[in-house]
Amino acid sequence: MRRFLFLSCLTFFAVSPASADITHAIKSSISLTVDGAASQSIRQPSSFSVSGSNVTLGTPPVLGTLTSGTALGYTPGAYSITTAGDSFSYSESYIEGDDVPTVLSTTVTAGVVPALPIFGNTTTTAGGVAGTLAGTLATDGAMAITAGGAGTAAVAQVIQELSIR
Repeated sequence: MRRFLFLSCLTFFAVSPASADITHAIKSSISLTVDGAASQSIRQPSSFSVSGSNVTLGTPPVLGTLTSGTALGYTPGAYSITTAGDSFSYSESYIEGDDVPTVLSTTVTAGVVPALPIFGNTTTTAGGVAGTLAGTLATDGAMAITAGGAGTAAVAQVIQELSIR
């Protein structure tokens, strides 16, 4: 009997109760985005160049004065061949730059720019339209997203974590 009691006591103390750390986390998020309107304009300058060989300049070319609403103006030069009978080359180019606008900024109304200055290099992005864009997350993790108009995005997520140690 003593042996049985001794053996049962050893077994009782050798088995310890189970213990564990349990962590449960639920993270939910929703993101609704509407793109904004944007425009970037770069004015192009006026440029002029002349090159040649066996050519003599008589009257130089003249660029006018740039004022708002008028072209810069250009008067070509007068050239002559330096040595008659010899080969010659001549090249002249003129590019009219962008006019000086009377208004350099515009007003944005409800995310829309009604009129933009147009320059030689203009990049314009239309703004998004929210329309019916909507999203909900319920406490049980159920998601509902309603599509919006152009230039919108909706992202919803539910993350559940369970850790047992």
